[in-house]
Amino acid sequence: MWAVIMVDVWKTTPFMALLTLAALQMLPGDIYEAARVDGINPIRVFFKVTLPLIRPAIIVAVIFRSLDALRVFDLIYVLTSNSTSTMSMSVYARQQLVDFQEVGYGSAAATLLFIVIALLTTITVVAGGLKSGEGDQA
Repeated sequence: MWAVIMVDVWKTTPFMALLTLAALQMLPGDIYEAARVDGINPIRVFFKVTLPLIRPAIIVAVIFRSLDALRVFDLIYVLTSNSTSTMSMSVYARQQLVDFQEVGYGSAAATLLFIVIALLTTITVVAGGLKSGEGDQA
């Protein structure tokens, strides 16, 4: 199980870092210059200026990562040789559909996985307070 976690983190960390870097590069420099002129502590600037400005990008990154983690199939299937102790919902749906020819159970598992992903995404967007078009820079 730890091997699956380590490989998954190793695989997705660069993508998360690139999303965060892209958000940081979009920040205007005028805000930081004004904070420096006002003599605000850099730690306070980070928490009061930087984090609120990159919050939409962080929420999108968390959503992407959650979706990726919930629908993981290949990593678990390859690393654990289809062990039942590390079975994800995607592996279970595939096992029911292909190995056992239980189309009803496999379809129900895949539909349940879709519903869980949709609910988690909705909860993340609502809890993050994102509004339509908030991440757009004009």
